[in-house]
Amino acid sequence: MSPVRDDVLRRAEQLDALDAILPFDRRDQLAALLTDDDVDTLKHLANEGMGANTLRALASDLGYLEAWCQLATDGTLPWPAPECLLLKFVAHHLWNPAKRAEDPSHGMPTGVENGLRSRRLLRTDGPHAPETVRRRLTSWSILTRWRGLQGCFDGPSLKSALRLAVRASARPRQRKSKKAVTADILAKLLQACGGERLVDLRDRSLLLAAFASGGRRRSEVAALRVEDLVDEDPVRADPNDMASPPLPCLSIRLGRTKTTTSDDDEHVILIGRPVLALKQWLEVAGITEGPVFRRIDQWGNVDRRAMTPQSVNLILKTRCKQAGLDPTLFSAHGLRSGYLTEAANRGIPLPEAMQQSLHKSVTQAARYYNDAERKLGRAARLVT
Repeated sequence: MSPVRDDVLRRAEQLDALDAILPFDRRDQLAALLTDDDVDTLKHLANEGMGANTLRALASDLGYLEAWCQLATDGTLPWPAPECLLLKFVAHHLWNPAKRAEDPSHGMPTGVENGLRSRRLLRTDGPHAPETVRRRLTSWSILTRWRGLQGCFDGPSLKSALRLAVRASARPRQRKSKKAVTADILAKLLQACGGERLVDLRDRSLLLAAFASGGRRRSEVAALRVEDLVDEDPVRADPNDMASPPLPCLSIRLGRTKTTTSDDDEHVILIGRPVLALKQWLEVAGITEGPVFRRIDQWGNVDRRAMTPQSVNLILKTRCKQAGLDPTLFSAHGLRSGYLTEAANRGIPLPEAMQQSLHKSVTQAARYYNDAERKLGRAARLVT
């Protein structure tokens, strides 16, 4: 066996220790890209208690950076990275399409682009999204600091180059899900999983709980545990009518999320149908502790481990296809944007909706409300 193959196998075994964090389907690819020092850094971060989602994103970005650097410089990623390498990264990923049409050498070189595509690390055409470039530079900076080194990430040259490159690339902001999963779309998805198989019960409860709890992120759905569910006293269907029927109520403790810390003790409320669907799934699947949503194999056996965030996205896309919808237009984030869009359509005040969605930024949440108000308002109907 070749020394290179031995090194890859050894690194794959090292990554086995991070199995609960790193995506299984990319572990072999990461083993081929990451160096021993990279693996040691990731293991150190895991031992320091860094969140699983953050660590997963860092590992993915690190693998991309290593691959790009090998193709762009014929060498491994240096630590700390010199300023010229950071500027090269920006130039390769944020470029002017009009200038590229005149000068093929502008932007990412063809050899680097083809190499990244062959490794399935580059799938989009045109310049990268500025948010992606900034995120990878941030990951690069974090990993540099955790190695006890100082980088040039705050230097004026990089900031200026990034600002000018973003302006030149003129790439429109892309939403994480092209279409929102509003109530009408959700109804079609629930109909697609309306059977009584275990997989139907799971997917139905997952979609209902994720949407009704404020449009939870896929990472939060995958991380949900039975211990996070707390039964509450029933509530009235109409809070203003004491004669209205009582509905089951459940609170979900979220703990640490993307915008909170474990000390925040954030929680959201589920009422009615989502509670019934969730309890039915847990009862039939025989789940009394641990992860709520789990993988089900082809023989109908329920795994003991939690499903991955990627699986949540795949479930949504699969049900979209079964419902006759174009799965390329939807992602798991559509549940989050769809919740706020539906709340706006129903006239629910933004602060009330944000209590359930747990958005920290009013500006971010208000975008969905602004879109809904424009469509419902009179200003766009002056000529109809």
